[in-house]
Amino acid sequence: MTPLARKRLDKVTLNTLGVLVFVVATFPVYWMVSTAFKANDQIFTTDFIPFPTHFTFEHVQRVLSEGVAGHSIWLYMRNSAIVALGTILIGAVFALLSATAVARFRFKGRTPFLALLLVVQMIPAEALVIPLFLSVKRLGLYDQLLGLIVTQVALTLPFGIWMLRTFVAAVPKSLEEAAWIDGAGRFTTFWKVLFPLVAPGLVATSIFSFITAWNELIMSLYLISDPTKYTMPVALQYFFGQKGTDWGAIMASSTMMTIPVVIFFLVVQRRMVSGLVAGAVKG
Repeated sequence: MTPLARKRLDKVTLNTLGVLVFVVATFPVYWMVSTAFKANDQIFTTDFIPFPTHFTFEHVQRVLSEGVAGHSIWLYMRNSAIVALGTILIGAVFALLSATAVARFRFKGRTPFLALLLVVQMIPAEALVIPLFLSVKRLGLYDQLLGLIVTQVALTLPFGIWMLRTFVAAVPKSLEEAAWIDGAGRFTTFWKVLFPLVAPGLVATSIFSFITAWNELIMSLYLISDPTKYTMPVALQYFFGQKGTDWGAIMASSTMMTIPVVIFFLVVQRRMVSGLVAGAVKG
């Protein structure tokens, strides 16, 4: 086989593998969306029906009109949005400041602190339910969205610090020193020099925090008892009953729940790309 033919074969193999990975990754999402618009007789059948032959908005209309557990679905969407956005805003501030301190300063206990961040990420969320519940209870934040935000910040902060630390460490210290020589203070240097270059990493951690907080179920079940403060993952549990499971409503609600995540990703992705370009120019 000639080198040119081998190169073409490798390219075809990689492209085929990429298509297979894409199909496997997106098929559950496609099945969810297609099931949301299938009639009940097509959902509860043993036949494989890849496309809804009888396209219907019945499930979507029922979820929008009847709501969940006697409340509008928009209430649960709003609660999830408050928790997710609150987690991003608070977590981003603490993660950026902590990552800057770890990357730029040498202090006693720095290495054990970084190792502890990795250890915390290995602990399953189920093992943290009781200690977090007791902590939230003592702070007087039980059955409040703020308490749920605090727990989500605690769960996502280690990953955010570890990721942002890499971005901060990649910024040449000479840029900050040049700003100091020009008379800029530490805050001005941080805001106008370091922050624009680290912004892509901040966006990446924000995406992770948003998805984690938006899809959180375990902590919401244990820290919230007021039905009016339930988030979307908790609300979806009401479709699983003793007499059966309303798959049409579940898929319709899940599809609606996915839309804000897609919109958020599309919005911040543009800012992440622009931040990368700005960082390349300034570097």
